[in-house]
Amino acid sequence: MSKSPRTGIGLAILCLVILGSLPILSNARPADSDDLSFAIWLTLWQLLAALPLFVAELARDRRRGSTARVLRAWRGRGGLIAVVTGAMFGLSTYMSVVAAEAAGPVSLAIALQAYPIFATLVEVVFLGKRKSAGELFFTGLMILALVYLTTEGTFRIADISWWIVFALGIPLLWSVAHVMLKRVLETTPATPNQVTVSRLAISGACLLALYAVSGDGDILAPIADPAFQRAAIVMGVAYYLELILWFHAMRHIDVSLASSVTVPAPAVTMLLATLILGESLQTYQLLAMGFVAAGMYGLVLTGARRKRTSEAPGE
Repeated sequence: MSKSPRTGIGLAILCLVILGSLPILSNARPADSDDLSFAIWLTLWQLLAALPLFVAELARDRRRGSTARVLRAWRGRGGLIAVVTGAMFGLSTYMSVVAAEAAGPVSLAIALQAYPIFATLVEVVFLGKRKSAGELFFTGLMILALVYLTTEGTFRIADISWWIVFALGIPLLWSVAHVMLKRVLETTPATPNQVTVSRLAISGACLLALYAVSGDGDILAPIADPAFQRAAIVMGVAYYLELILWFHAMRHIDVSLASSVTVPAPAVTMLLATLILGESLQTYQLLAMGFVAAGMYGLVLTGARRKRTSEAPGE
């Protein structure tokens, strides 16, 4: 498949809009609902949303006689990656639900912008990619902004918001899982939707296992709660659309560039939080978002310049 940067960036922009809405959608559930139950149900609705395309792709592969090749892609190393990343995505889903309420939707949205930092580190450590001095500078700027956010604008260790630190674990899990899946997408015939279905099935199984160990109550009880199910359906379908668009974007552009396109996601969250939830924004949140955005766009520009330099013909 030929790569189209324009297509990849367009898909990433759609992800931006959805990502900015997700923290608000998460908090739309009933206030007394269980976090883990909600994570399980929204994962179920994600899986159901993905099944129609999954069935269509299986029928197409059967007509082409390529079903065996797709199945072989999930054996051995591919299957291990599916299990590991599925568990990581399941855990990150649960963490997102918890953090949206505990840290607040705006702080969560800003914390999720740490993704490029972790993606850069993962690319350096696991893929051996070298980064320029400019990229390291802007990465450091983002880290400084996130420290400012986690200390709620004071830079004092005593003022650290541990829920925001907790939220930073989400983009860490995403970055590792996405880099692992990127190699699967590039080297196997499995489609992004097939990867998504396998990830959702494994994520759901992991969350159900966690609920069996630590859950309290009946996981089927929310069936009778229309408000709970409505929130889970909307969140699940939106989450699925973001996932499938993201995986398609990664087929055209680098993980770090795709993530950088979603820079304004906290601004979308801030707008929705103000208009819908009536929340007031804190000065430290606005400043942190500004410095994070500056760092992310700096990464895009320095990365593009380094790529042009490396591709320039030698003299």
